Amino acid sequence: MSWELLLWLLALSALLALLVQLLRFVRADGDLTLLWAEWQGRRPEWELTDMVIWVTGASSGIGEELVYQLSKLGVSLVLSARRVQELERVKRRCLENGILKEKDIFVLPLDLTDRSSHEAATKAVLQEFGKIDILVNNGGQSQRSLCVDTNLDVFKELMELNYLGTVSLTMCVLPHMIERKQGKIVTVNSLLGIISAPLSSGYCASKHALRGFFNCLRVELAEYPGILISNICPGPVQSNIVKNSLTEEVTKSVGIDTVQSHKMATSRCVRLMLISMANDLKEVWIADHPFLLVVYLWQYMPTWAWWLTNILGKKRIENFKNGLDADISYFKTWKTKHD
Repeated sequence: MSWELLLWLLALSALLALLVQLLRFVRADGDLTLLWAEWQGRRPEWELTDMVIWVTGASSGIGEELVYQLSKLGVSLVLSARRVQELERVKRRCLENGILKEKDIFVLPLDLTDRSSHEAATKAVLQEFGKIDILVNNGGQSQRSLCVDTNLDVFKELMELNYLGTVSLTMCVLPHMIERKQGKIVTVNSLLGIISAPLSSGYCASKHALRGFFNCLRVELAEYPGILISNICPGPVQSNIVKNSLTEEVTKSVGIDTVQSHKMATSRCVRLMLISMANDLKEVWIADHPFLLVVYLWQYMPTWAWWLTNILGKKRIENFKNGLDADISYFKTWKTKHD
């Protein structure tokens, strides 16, 4: 075989590989590393059994669905949120799955903004189960208001809850994991922790802060390879996060239900989260297009990303002012359903 023919074959192979990746990307609802792990990686059903997993924000949305899927894997669960009645409801449904027993689920009410309570809560979990294998930092709140209309107290509240509360709880659990030289700290961040979007200035700030903190912590823990720091960055997912979002005042939330059929199913998002946890992925992006595309553009072509973000941002503000879900118009062409 001549060198010229060999070079042509290599070039053709590279072109075909690129074409395959592009076709995969068109239908992707997560970053390509995550989807490869879904196809060829380790299964949550193999990797996450017999673990003690503490989930904050477990009373609704992604946290609630995560607890339900984990309950089918034979784990011990700690359920935390502020609403005790909702936690008890979630616990009852977990028990209905028939795998877990009463002793396997510990309901632990927790207010992330009450940082003085976090050490005691951590001790309570250790007293109940003797260890913490995975901490899932899922508790948090979003925002829907224009920056110029928003009271400074809203930004403070979002930082207290989304950032400082999460950091505080992590710092209480971390010494235990360092002592054992193993554990996973999984933080449900957001695509808005990577990019930014109008109507969410305070939320974006808190999520960017989280990403910066945990990326730094990961490097500082390099001498403990058994401790995983993972950032989960979902895009729009079916939940009450918009309904419960803060607006221009701390005392005022959106409070109305929005159409959610255009958003990713919560069950699909959580399944991809479990795959990332089973495969020890450090950061994953979970979203349909065009949001996934925008994140890739921000990563590799920021000038084009600014151009597209400005277009989408204007539409987002227009939707908000018209009383619509801010993101609804993007999905009419792009949405791919995953059952």
